[in-house]
Amino acid sequence: MALKILYQICCGVDVHKTFVAACIASTNKQAVTTYKNHPFSTFTQGLKELLQRLLDNSCKDVSMESTGKYWIPIYNVLEETYTIVLAHPKYVKAIRGKKTDKKDAKWIVDLILTAPSFKNTFTAIGIISEIGVNMETFPSAKHLCSWAGLTPTNNERAGKKKSVRVSKAGCYIKPLLVQCANSVVKSEKHPEIRNRYLRLRKRLGHKKAIIAIARMLLTALYNMLKNKKPYNAELYRKSDILPVNREITIEQAILLAQLQGYKIKSATE
Repeated sequence: MALKILYQICCGVDVHKTFVAACIASTNKQAVTTYKNHPFSTFTQGLKELLQRLLDNSCKDVSMESTGKYWIPIYNVLEETYTIVLAHPKYVKAIRGKKTDKKDAKWIVDLILTAPSFKNTFTAIGIISEIGVNMETFPSAKHLCSWAGLTPTNNERAGKKKSVRVSKAGCYIKPLLVQCANSVVKSEKHPEIRNRYLRLRKRLGHKKAIIAIARMLLTALYNMLKNKKPYNAELYRKSDILPVNREITIEQAILLAQLQGYKIKSATE
């Protein structure tokens, strides 16, 4: 039995602690419904963007679950303009066979597919299954990279550094990120990553350079999930722009040349 259309345009809001996922359903005269999904931050600016999105789509009816207390600020922002229905979770469950968790996570899998070399949905799902979507667990991107086994270990005794190999942690996520890194450095679609790899390979070799690129990808994913924004290549391109006036000492120049593999000899030789 088909469902009876009561509202031509309406919006369902899935409320979380740090973001809300809004889905606007629009039904035309032929009874064909289209859906527009978009995540918004729970900060004031994000809620104002949600308000504007509803206005742009001529949506006046909004429904959301009344669980917890996170719905209160959303309600306060929307109540003056829209008709809001606070529904009991029992009556807004999805139809059997269409689990809500998958729909709730769909936009997160999409905020992942914008990253370089993450073109497969299963790759995005594998990343999410390992690190989750709540980046508040990790104080910084460096902590996440350390947890994933992509940072050098500290092994210093009596003033001498012994081994700086990456740790054995991240036995599942590390090979996945390394595989993605090997894929993206072969492509010219992301020069900000390929150029960095080529510079590192001259100095460190292929294996260490690939680990550095894998760490770069994981850092990008951390910021994407934390800020709820897609991948932005311009941020990396700006960081690669060298300053106009650069000066180094003779000792630093010699050391830099040695790191590049040059042998230093005097001019008289």
